[in-house]
Amino acid sequence: MTILTMSEKNQKPDWVPENAGKEFTTSVMAGVDGGHDGLRGQTSVAVSRPTTPRRKRLTVDEYVAGVLAKDRNIVAQAITLVESNAQAHFNMGQEVLRQLIPYTGNSIRVGITGVPGAGKSTFIEALGLHLCEQGHKIAVLAVDPSSTVTRGSILGDKTRMELLSRDLRAFIRPSPSSGTLGGVARKSRETILVCEAAGFDVILVETVGVGQSETTVRSMVDFFLLLMISGAGDELQGIKKGIMELADALLVNKADGDNKVRAHAARADYNRALHYLAPATEGWRTKAYTCSALTGEGINTIWNVISDFRQQITASGVLEKRRQRQTLDWVYSMVEEHLRTSFFNHAGVGSIRADIEEAVVNGHIPPTVAAQMLIKKYEG
Repeated sequence: MTILTMSEKNQKPDWVPENAGKEFTTSVMAGVDGGHDGLRGQTSVAVSRPTTPRRKRLTVDEYVAGVLAKDRNIVAQAITLVESNAQAHFNMGQEVLRQLIPYTGNSIRVGITGVPGAGKSTFIEALGLHLCEQGHKIAVLAVDPSSTVTRGSILGDKTRMELLSRDLRAFIRPSPSSGTLGGVARKSRETILVCEAAGFDVILVETVGVGQSETTVRSMVDFFLLLMISGAGDELQGIKKGIMELADALLVNKADGDNKVRAHAARADYNRALHYLAPATEGWRTKAYTCSALTGEGINTIWNVISDFRQQITASGVLEKRRQRQTLDWVYSMVEEHLRTSFFNHAGVGSIRADIEEAVVNGHIPPTVAAQMLIKKYEG
């Protein structure tokens, strides 16, 4: 392959016959001096490239002021700060949260879960656009499943909510689940507080729809919505999944077209099943509804249900008690996480762990004795 320099004019390719005329219109044009696209340049002339300035490191006061000023960029940076597992970021993130707490608690927190394929993202976009038109500010915390192999996550929820992501009244924040039980990222609670301080009055938490582990979302939201689809099994099968008894409302999605009749039949089945379950919230009766995220039918109805729920439990004092209980659960879940991390990082435990595991697997000692030995080493 011949490399041309700037001193050479347009030339014909090697495959053109030597005495050919203008019938061969193909020609090779000289390129640009200097390197490009990672290739070494043909001259010694230095090519200057623009440099991207490094992002300024914000102080705690700048984070707090930016969030309260509803600066979307700083809100996103503040969430990244509190989500970070780096020790250097932990203290700063906690101080930011401490200063933001007086400005939190004014939103309705709605957890949304359901089986894969129930249309959670489509429903959230339809509900979000509806609420934006009514003057609400929406924050969507969409938790993506992390791979158990690579620990990676696609974080593609914004692509599934294209219209909502372009609305300036909405803020979508995809986060990896990081293997956390319930598909809710470890820092989701802190993210909720940041969004509330930034003035978002409706917080929608979409979780990974994989079954019983989704009940963890109940510990951080006010209203728990379970999305269902018709044809997923009878009402007894739904009860076995262990989620219906925690839901404040069931919503059969995709009630449109030929599926509309089946969706209404499924709603009737679920309502009959709900008669045998204790209410998830004191003083509130859980019911099943239908909607179509595609056509928008039923979206306003389910929002009215959520609004009535908030008014009722606020007046009865149930909301205040629930949030107090959730805060205490938050404290002890962090204690459990710290103790677990401390245990497995303990040098003494690490020195005997392999031998004890081998002894248990080979049947030389029972699991209870093995646990006592590990705990004794940790406490010693």
